[in-house]
Amino acid sequence: MPTVDVYNLASEVTGQLELSEAVFGVPVKSHVLHEVVVYQLAKRRAGTAKTKGRSEVSGGGKKPWRQKGTGRARSGTSRSPVWRGGGIIHGPQPRDYEMRVPKKVRRLALKMALTQKVLDEGFKVIDEFKLEKIRTRDLVGLLDRFELGKTLVVLPGPDEIIEKSARNIPNVKVLRSEGLNVYDLLDYRAVILSRECVSRIEEALA
Repeated sequence: MPTVDVYNLASEVTGQLELSEAVFGVPVKSHVLHEVVVYQLAKRRAGTAKTKGRSEVSGGGKKPWRQKGTGRARSGTSRSPVWRGGGIIHGPQPRDYEMRVPKKVRRLALKMALTQKVLDEGFKVIDEFKLEKIRTRDLVGLLDRFELGKTLVVLPGPDEIIEKSARNIPNVKVLRSEGLNVYDLLDYRAVILSRECVSRIEEALA
């Protein structure tokens, strides 16, 4: 069963916490993580890029000049793609980029990402993660004590103090436990969360 150290806000070890084998001890398969990351990024794409074809641009209707005798190339419409202001050939059209990945695979990938964070020693558990008031400097000082670098802060629920304190800190992102996802776990070097948050994650995924 995986075990991690538990810290206080001063970055001192105060105990240990046994993690669920079913959530933090699963075999890590890179192809599953890759599939779910691609799925997540595809869902973020709007797919609203649009250009007008020759049937949609304004103008045209009348033949610009007669077919023969002018010395110029023949032309049937000013909406031709070879004309300035004409339609676009094979331009982007609105589309849906969303992929289908089974829910079981997405849950498994999330467990794998959590397991990988524990293996990489980038999973930091704090006994109680809280601040007295909204102040960016206090949160920066707290995170600096752990020397984590690019950090994902996971909260068990709404916490206005921490969420607002972290808004202007570069390379720090705050998520609630229900919003935990594979892409952010892999994108950030370390994850920091409370004991309560760990319990919520295990309860949701076990």
